[in-house]
Amino acid sequence: MIEIENITFGYKKKKPIFSNFSLELEQGKVYGLLGQNGTGKSTLLYSLSGLLFPQKGEVKYSGQAVSKRLPSVLQDVFIVPEEFELPDISIEKYVRINSPFYPKFDKKMMYEYLKCFDMPTDIHLGALSMGQKKKVFMSFALATNTSLLLMDEPTNGLDIPSKSQFRKFMALGMTEEKTIIISTHQVQDVDKMLEHILIINQNEIMLNQPVSEITDKLSFRRSED
Repeated sequence: MIEIENITFGYKKKKPIFSNFSLELEQGKVYGLLGQNGTGKSTLLYSLSGLLFPQKGEVKYSGQAVSKRLPSVLQDVFIVPEEFELPDISIEKYVRINSPFYPKFDKKMMYEYLKCFDMPTDIHLGALSMGQKKKVFMSFALATNTSLLLMDEPTNGLDIPSKSQFRKFMALGMTEEKTIIISTHQVQDVDKMLEHILIINQNEIMLNQPVSEITDKLSFRRSED
């Protein structure tokens, strides 16, 4: 479904983050993208969404180069960045303006997702806190029903009860066809929903394994020390 073929990417006057980096991701899995700050996790998500373009190589989604920004690709990919702004309008107007781009958008489900966060459905976006805006934006993201959903630190800014609600919220929107990639440092917030772990260190893939295989290799024993 997703092919990253020998990409090279770097910001001006800085050492390249990726150099001839390759990776393949399968459809219908929930990936946890882990690594230290500065290792390229956000850069990778933005490259997958077509918001950043590698200097060399190609990122392909369903066989199409993401860099071409074809409507057929962009309509099936959604990214929730760690930081974002929402316009000072009602949620109803926001949905009316933005939802037509996504053919599979489900307004009814969006309001169900909002209920998971105990959010009202007649809110004005300009009056919300950052945590509340994140709940609204994630609800819209899940309601687009794109086959690829990218989330960068989705639980940052959420209080403890909201982090618990987040797991229920994500469970509502998961399907066998949907691929979700979650970049996070707060693994405890999402660990039960992850099926596959990716740990990257810039140009190196430190770990690329299903959670089931990782847990099979772990054992615990009582120490007498």
